[in-house]
Amino acid sequence: MQTLDRPTLANTLKLRRQQLAQHVKFPVLLWSGCSSSRNFPANTYPFRASSHFLYFAGLPLENAAIRLEAGKLQLFMDEASPAAALWHGPMPKRDELADAIGADEAYPLEALKAWTEGAATIAAQDVATQQLQAHLLNRPVAPTTAPQDIDLELARAIVSLRLRHDAAAIAELRHAASVSTTAHLAGMAASRTATTEAQVRAAMEQVILANNMTCAYSSIVTVHGEVLHNNHYHHAIKAGDLLLADVGAETASGWASDITRTWAASGTFSPSQRAVYEVVLTAHDACIAAARPGVEYREIHLLAARVMAEGLVELGILRGQPADLVDRDAHALFFPHGIGHLLGLDVHDMEDLGDLAGYAEGRVRSDRVGLSYLRLNRPLQPGMLVTIEPGFYQVPAILHDPERRSHYQDAVNWDRLAEFADVRGIRIEDDVLVTETGADVLTAALPTDIGTIEQLVRGRV
Repeated sequence: MQTLDRPTLANTLKLRRQQLAQHVKFPVLLWSGCSSSRNFPANTYPFRASSHFLYFAGLPLENAAIRLEAGKLQLFMDEASPAAALWHGPMPKRDELADAIGADEAYPLEALKAWTEGAATIAAQDVATQQLQAHLLNRPVAPTTAPQDIDLELARAIVSLRLRHDAAAIAELRHAASVSTTAHLAGMAASRTATTEAQVRAAMEQVILANNMTCAYSSIVTVHGEVLHNNHYHHAIKAGDLLLADVGAETASGWASDITRTWAASGTFSPSQRAVYEVVLTAHDACIAAARPGVEYREIHLLAARVMAEGLVELGILRGQPADLVDRDAHALFFPHGIGHLLGLDVHDMEDLGDLAGYAEGRVRSDRVGLSYLRLNRPLQPGMLVTIEPGFYQVPAILHDPERRSHYQDAVNWDRLAEFADVRGIRIEDDVLVTETGADVLTAALPTDIGTIEQLVRGRV
């Protein structure tokens, strides 16, 4: 929240910790974490503070901890050493940082030892901090699930707060979405002259870096759209290729965006590419139209599956009644993942807690192929930010699997499918904020219709 002025930041954080105090009556300790070395101690990976720490502290302070109790905040961190100024320049003093976040007290990190009794925590992501947490609390601290009742109670309380974003968070999320939109437009423009995926990626990430942001996740910029999380960028871009770009910015205070667009690298979709794209877009639009408070996210996923099945039947790729095909999970041959996920301080928000955030209490993951990758199974609420991202993929490991081909031999027209060989993967993803009456697409400024996308790639818009 470094884009907020100091009083606004402090007031926002104060309200959040007061809300937490209504849920838990025990002290809470949250660590920011520390950076990890790449190959020698002084050469570290970029530091990213724990999202749970960021939610209540607001600033990405390294090697820091906060203690929350009854709405009060104590900050624990060491002053930068005099030698650090040589390498990093002057650093803010501990009391200055405490004032910025509205802390009631500030102490050296060593003093934390006297404040650990009866405290709950959530494991940081780096192993060194996890070991420190376990040592100071004198008990195990698990990275993904909370074995201690008090930690589990804390995790549930934090989930209840972070599921619905406050005004300050939404402002940050809108900012991230805006920068990501500009980055995608830059990627489309770069496609006119790019010869490799890496060149398009560079154009997109340059926009993010120029806005003093980082990537919220490893960018996916690929002509191999069938590889869902493809992080390789060496492939040549050839005429007739589709380029799938899943790239999102993260603000300096950690709030994420997540956008995917797919376009014809040449600026012109082939007839087969256009046909499948329209199926995916129809599912995308139907799901966004259905998003409103009280609607089960699982039903939005199944809506996408039905619309995809209907479209693939019309194209002659699938055979049968769409509803029956979805019941059999035949659609998952081409749409194997869930319709989306929560979005906030994490791009897959709070998934460090496993399914505690994504699944309402009492719900567990399905063992059905078409539902097992569903990341969110809750009714939508105002203030929730979710992604809507249907897709079509021809994944060789799925489509060439003898068992699957045998099981779905009556449901798939394999000869007809071969006519769509130039469609490796298509995904369309937007960030959708649930409002009191419906939904607000934070990424709506980035077009999804084929005509506009083709013009953008050709440089005619």
